[in-house]
Amino acid sequence: MTTHHFVATSFHNVIGTIPAALKVASGDIVITRTIDAAGYDEEDVQRATGPNPMIGPIFVEGAEPGDSLRVEILEMTPTRDIGFTRSVVAANVIDPETVRDLPRSDKTLWEIDRQAMTVRLKEPVAGIENLVLPLSPMVGCFGVAPSLGQAISTATSGEHGGNMDYRVFGPGTTVWFPIFSPGALFFLGDCHAIQGDGEIVGTGVETTFEVTVRLSVEKAKPMSWPRAETADDIITVGNARPLDQALQHATTEMLTVLITDYKLTRVAASHLLGQVVRYDIGNVFDPAYTVACRVAKKWLPSR
Repeated sequence: MTTHHFVATSFHNVIGTIPAALKVASGDIVITRTIDAAGYDEEDVQRATGPNPMIGPIFVEGAEPGDSLRVEILEMTPTRDIGFTRSVVAANVIDPETVRDLPRSDKTLWEIDRQAMTVRLKEPVAGIENLVLPLSPMVGCFGVAPSLGQAISTATSGEHGGNMDYRVFGPGTTVWFPIFSPGALFFLGDCHAIQGDGEIVGTGVETTFEVTVRLSVEKAKPMSWPRAETADDIITVGNARPLDQALQHATTEMLTVLITDYKLTRVAASHLLGQVVRYDIGNVFDPAYTVACRVAKKWLPSR
């Protein structure tokens, strides 16, 4: 196992079949520094344009279509004391007749206290002057090159991953992506200091991070949609619009996991899901929405 300290010199607004910026062996660790969703680095220098410029792609030796890429998010350390959000909820998450009453959504700065591991508004807002939130790092956009040589905007998501903005994708979480291209071609960026479910103002607290991941190929492990695991849960992710289609993709993938990995019948898997499943909303702002289907490990049979 080798640890690579990767310094990006170019960034991409699509996830696709692009010449690799780094080649690693399966099981290697990559430590890299991201820029924010608008393309600014830790020194507030603009290095790229939005949306969500990605580092990569990283070619993982031995990865082939039909395999999966295991991405362990090991550490995320903020590298800047400032992040930004938009100031008003998106029009598509409220009733249409209420949209006309929304004020303009402005860029708003947040202070990141890297010692206390907290975030707060730089300029207090009446009613929440004392709001201090815990730092809760997450990766907003990451994934692998899609099928058929496609290049898909980092503004959206699909089977390959992409801009899912799911707050659980932070340190301690392992994520699997289906592999469509030799080498997988892994991309990473768009990190948030904190974000609520749905990314309903169109951002988390957008900032820059040093991110440490371990990339491993799992041979002959086909899947249709991203999967994940935390200390407590197994998770499957669907990305689509409308929201019910994203839920369908996530639930279908979870059924596959329960049948294939845990050897349950469709009836047994249905009983289990019917009573213990939990659904999280990752993103309802971007062109494709994200739904995560989650089952606590304590309810699962031994493998």
